[in-house]
Amino acid sequence: MKLLKEQYVCKRCGYNIIGYHPEFCPFCGGSRENFITAEECSQKYSIVISKINSKIDRLNSYPKLGFEHSAYCIKIKSKNIWIDCPSTFSKDLEPMDKILFTHPHFLGASNLYRAYYTTFIWIHKKDSEHSLARKYPFDKKFEHDFKLEGIEAHIINGHTPGFTFYTFEDAIFICDYFFLREENIILNPYGPAHLTVEGGKKIKEIVKNRNIETICGYNYVVDYKDWNKKLLNL
Repeated sequence: MKLLKEQYVCKRCGYNIIGYHPEFCPFCGGSRENFITAEECSQKYSIVISKINSKIDRLNSYPKLGFEHSAYCIKIKSKNIWIDCPSTFSKDLEPMDKILFTHPHFLGASNLYRAYYTTFIWIHKKDSEHSLARKYPFDKKFEHDFKLEGIEAHIINGHTPGFTFYTFEDAIFICDYFFLREENIILNPYGPAHLTVEGGKKIKEIVKNRNIETICGYNYVVDYKDWNKKLLNL
């Protein structure tokens, strides 16, 4: 695929930089020699799909690309809706109808999927204004909780001003709001601490009366019961 404009991917963290070749990565600070073009990235990396259940797949670049967050594909009737997006672009994937973002820190190659598949990109309005997101195209900048094809969006603020987590049937898509440790869970330390704590409380309140089985995180998929035991001790 011929890119519409120059685009580089940081091998240190996986962030895609649109329109220019930076001296340093705006996300992780990695130096210029860490970058490859998006076309080179597509040639050297592929997308691995891991099945979570009959309706949900996990998407990751392979080999692992920096700090890349896992993305997830929800299959609803004849549609594929993604939660977040891989850093690597691949034209071998099934077309996706929409990509819904949790926050702007890992937008991946979403602009390329949007151009190739005519995919609609959704993100919270406040997060669309983040310096890392300004060169990315967005089709819908939402400001309130919403429901879409059985997916529920819950805006909680905290880690970023518009951080949004999603629920679908018995699964939660939480991205990196929580870091999972062997014995416990910790809140993401990057962001306003008091707002992140309040957001964590909102999450606990929203999910406590739901029939949840699976937690889909930024680099983990775990059983809800085990996750919740750690969450209660947060």
